[in-house]
Amino acid sequence: MGCDPFRIRDHVAEFDDIVSEIVQASARARETLPMIADIAYGTGPSETVDLFFPAGHREGLPVHIFIHGGYWRMWSKREYSYIAKPITDAGGIAVIVDYSLMPDVRMEVLVDQVFRAKAWVRDHISEHGGDPASITISGHSAGAHLASHLIHLGPPATEIIGALLLGGLYDLRPLKSSFLQSEINLTEEEIEKFTPLHHFHDPGCRVILAVGEQETTPFHTQMSAFSDVLRRQGVPVAEKVLRGRNHMSSVRDLGIAGTEVNDVLLELLHNTTKPIAGRTT
Repeated sequence: MGCDPFRIRDHVAEFDDIVSEIVQASARARETLPMIADIAYGTGPSETVDLFFPAGHREGLPVHIFIHGGYWRMWSKREYSYIAKPITDAGGIAVIVDYSLMPDVRMEVLVDQVFRAKAWVRDHISEHGGDPASITISGHSAGAHLASHLIHLGPPATEIIGALLLGGLYDLRPLKSSFLQSEINLTEEEIEKFTPLHHFHDPGCRVILAVGEQETTPFHTQMSAFSDVLRRQGVPVAEKVLRGRNHMSSVRDLGIAGTEVNDVLLELLHNTTKPIAGRTT
């Protein structure tokens, strides 16, 4: 049997070291940044967001929503607080989303949860100094998959003006033959309904798709396929291959100022109305 291209640990020798870095950086963020933790967007125990703020007066600030990965079945928003630091350093409000995990719930629950988290941000972020007309999103891996559902053509309205989707999964069918199938048991109905390649997306949302140069082949091919779909639908889209990065180092870098992917994130946060270039590597 060949090596499973979706089993990330087999392809990233420093997997545990990177996870440790991320966890420690997230703990520092929660200790040092102004924040409000565990704001409910629903009634379930995982239906919460954490808000992180820049110092000083807050009014009309840009807002960035992040959705974590973990193949829909592990991790939580607490492990991803670190992404808030460069966003707040740049004067934005960071919203880190939590959601339930498979297989305890099915994919439709997760998708509904991120929709409701976004709706909470739209309806309430102005109470915390954010601009509901200036909302961008990002997500990593399964989080990029979930984030992609927030830029569908409505109803409900998209209300997202820019998206950075990193190391995303846009075609669920190959996962049926991966190690993951025994853990989350994707059904044929879920594959058909929740594969982003099958959806129509909002041409009013600017999208950047990114992948680590050292990621396994499916992540590159899925990015290219999704980019083609978006382009045919009239969505302004660019692709970015992150030099020397893998599936884990790329998301670590998202929270580190001055890295290639963090520069992309901050450019999206502040320049969503600017034209974007085509494919870059």
